[in-house]
Amino acid sequence: MLPEKPALNSSSKMANENIKRVRSSEIELKDKLVDIRRVVKVTKGGRTFGFSALVVVGDENGVVGFGTGKAKEVTSAIAKGIDDAKKNLVKVPILKGTIPHQQNARFGGASVYIQPASNGTGVIAGGAMRAVLESVGVTDVLAKSKGSSNPQNVVKATVKALTELRDGLTVANHRGVSLSKVYNG
Repeated sequence: MLPEKPALNSSSKMANENIKRVRSSEIELKDKLVDIRRVVKVTKGGRTFGFSALVVVGDENGVVGFGTGKAKEVTSAIAKGIDDAKKNLVKVPILKGTIPHQQNARFGGASVYIQPASNGTGVIAGGAMRAVLESVGVTDVLAKSKGSSNPQNVVKATVKALTELRDGLTVANHRGVSLSKVYNG
C-alpha cells in the first residue's frame, strides 16, 4: 500500500489556486536580460567556458515569466533563457498601474517586500526586481530587497510575491461575499 500524501496547509493551497498560467502564443512578449555570467568547467583537458543567462519576459499588462539558459555562446544562452521564460508565464493582478496590496516573499536567501504606491511615484526598486516589475507592467510601486542580492533568487522571490497577490474580486469570490463588503467591511 502506498503512503498517503501529506495535506497541504491552507496558505500553500491558496497560493497554488492563485497562480494563473498563460500561453505565450497568445500574447506579444518583451524580454529583458537580468544577468549573464561566465561559467567555467574544469576538465582534464583544461578549462571549458560557457555562459549562463537569466531573462525576464512580460507583456507589460499583467503577464510575466523568467527563465535561465546555458550555452557556449552568449546569444545562444539568451535565446534559451527566453524560451524557458515563455514556458513559465503567470498572470498578475494590476490595479491602476500598481499592485493591489503589500506583499512579502522569500526564496532562498533573498527576501523581497513590495507595496502599492500613488500615481506618479514610478518603480522604486533595484536591479533584478526592477526588471520583473517593469516587465509585468507595474508603473508605480515601492519595493525593497533584503538578504541575498543573488539575481536568480531575487527574481524568483519577486515573481513569488507577485503570484501571491490577490485582487478584490478574487477575495470576494473566495469569501463568498460582495465586492463592496470586501472594501467597506
